[in-house]
Amino acid sequence: MTAVLDGVDDVFAEHHSRGSAPSLAWGVFDRGGLVRFGSAGTGPNDQSPGRDTAYRIASCTKSFTAAAVLVLRDRGALQLDDPVTRFVPAFDSVCVPHADAPVPTVRMLLTMSAGLPTDDPWADRQESLSTTDFDDLLRRGVTFESLPGTRFAYSNLGFALLGRVIEQAGGRPYRDLITELFLQPLGLSGTGFDASVPAAGGVSVGTRWLDDEWQTLPFSTPGTFSPIGGLFSTVTDLSRWAGWLAEAFDGSTEDDSISPLSRASRREMQQQYRFVPTLPEHPTGYGFGLFVEQYPHGPVISHSGGYPGFSAHMRWSAAGGHGIVAFGNATHSRLSVATTRAFDLLDAGMHHSPVPVLDATRSAATIVTGLIHAWDDETARHLFAGNVPLDESFERRRAALSRAIDSIGGLAPRETPMAETRAMVAGEERSHSPAHLLWHVPGNAGRLRVEIRLTPEYPARVQTFTVSTDLVQPR
Repeated sequence: MTAVLDGVDDVFAEHHSRGSAPSLAWGVFDRGGLVRFGSAGTGPNDQSPGRDTAYRIASCTKSFTAAAVLVLRDRGALQLDDPVTRFVPAFDSVCVPHADAPVPTVRMLLTMSAGLPTDDPWADRQESLSTTDFDDLLRRGVTFESLPGTRFAYSNLGFALLGRVIEQAGGRPYRDLITELFLQPLGLSGTGFDASVPAAGGVSVGTRWLDDEWQTLPFSTPGTFSPIGGLFSTVTDLSRWAGWLAEAFDGSTEDDSISPLSRASRREMQQQYRFVPTLPEHPTGYGFGLFVEQYPHGPVISHSGGYPGFSAHMRWSAAGGHGIVAFGNATHSRLSVATTRAFDLLDAGMHHSPVPVLDATRSAATIVTGLIHAWDDETARHLFAGNVPLDESFERRRAALSRAIDSIGGLAPRETPMAETRAMVAGEERSHSPAHLLWHVPGNAGRLRVEIRLTPEYPARVQTFTVSTDLVQPR
């Protein structure tokens, strides 16, 4: 594992050496917390950035905004299918793009499907907008590029509107609610909405490369667009936040009633609701304030952040709980590219648990193995769902099984059920879902490849049963 972590450090060190930013800071975490911190360049007071040095996390803030919406939903203060006009009366002045088009809902705003166009360069400069000016903007109307609820387009304006929803439904200013709901309960003491955040390692200053030098940029001040990207945070804190979101998938059955947001609602955030029409290596969708990419072993959750003077990225495995957060104090530093490379390196070095197989699936596999060794129609009728003999009669299945067994020189002596289970788990057993299993039954000159899938009934029965031969015995 040390070599893998060293490799992660090398990725970021190389990225920094290419002039991506005056400073970078990154951290690797797992279910136990932060396991590696690294930095490059100089930060506040010409010191190396530390794990408690604050950077703007920009659009990674959207995960906090989405989580706050779900807290209020869980408390009954709002519904995800409420129209935005319930909470933002000024939106009544907005004309939807077609007579039969719906008013955007909270859910559409959360999933970037409200019909609003992508707006990064414009929105990045709107953070300090006052409530009055925001209402005036809405009363002048907004531009739609598609019918609300029909397609994905990354909209900062949509998340600024969610900030207004949170204020009205929660009865408190957005920034106060984020602090009370998440920053304080989770101990995120180095996270806040302006440069006065009490980060133990100081606050990094944003820059951009101009006229052959790094030029310092002023901080924007909090306002109605803070919900799109206004937070400052540290490697320590953002790792804790990401780990807390990932924790929703760890299989724990402990009572989480005192958690700021339930495991179920955190898992809800990390599901694909809208396909993202890009061409990444992994199919990607948008959840609630988070991107969801489909890796071979399961979903990987992420979000990038870009603000004048800063870049950020966070990324973790839902199944494994391991991930990376990274910050840079420069505009357009392509930090997401480096973080993805580093995560893929980390991910490749992790042990990925196989799909957990239901006890009923494994029990059925044991009975099927017994039928292969000694077919019995009564046992088969009890085990298999009604479709199995209709799809192919037991008589034909017995004949096909007999030919397959002959082709591999007969079956090897059968192990005890416990030994068979150990052999299946240790061997080339595969599962696409908890109700599916593929395994091999050894013969004298090859083996049988056996695959089953259970029905959704209770008790479950076998609805799919296929047998084929593998004539080359694996070494």
